[in-house]
Amino acid sequence: MSAIVLASGSRYRAELLQKLKLDFVSCNSKVDETAIIGESAEDLVLRLSKAKAEAVGLSYPNHLIIGSDQVAVCGKDVLTKPGDRSKAIEQLKVQSGQVVRFYTGVCVLNSMSGVFLSDIDICSVQFRTLTNEQIRHYVDLEKPFDCAGSFKSEGLGIALFSGMDVSDPNALIGLPLIKLIDILAKFGVSII
Repeated sequence: MSAIVLASGSRYRAELLQKLKLDFVSCNSKVDETAIIGESAEDLVLRLSKAKAEAVGLSYPNHLIIGSDQVAVCGKDVLTKPGDRSKAIEQLKVQSGQVVRFYTGVCVLNSMSGVFLSDIDICSVQFRTLTNEQIRHYVDLEKPFDCAGSFKSEGLGIALFSGMDVSDPNALIGLPLIKLIDILAKFGVSII
């Protein structure tokens, strides 16, 4: 295997992968992230993680391709990247005082053989009860428009929470490194 490719244009995922001291390149997969009607959060993130790896694998035929996707679920609402200020504010209003589950899928594809392995990390976050003013202030400070759930837990977003149940804090940011390390080991890539 000649190289590792991160199938993402996300700077957050690239920064997380850099923690593993691997040589890699990033390539945006440009995959449509629309959910299929009736698709569970788990199925959605696993499908999109694989689809992203496969899309990038077409341009990198002899590589290990890492795909990842994340959604948040609050009650029956699936929350993706808000894209703009008003949607971010609405998402945070929905999450205020609630427990929100974050599903982060990861897939590693050997683009030469077509063999892939996937896994999912699930984090639960208890949001504080937030005022409309706090929500607007947070959104204006951090502009979390490209983050599932409209917050950055690695930044000021941590102030939105009263508690978390996470096995890998990196997963909440967008790439479950603990699960990724295990998958890479199965492909013969040792991190340390």
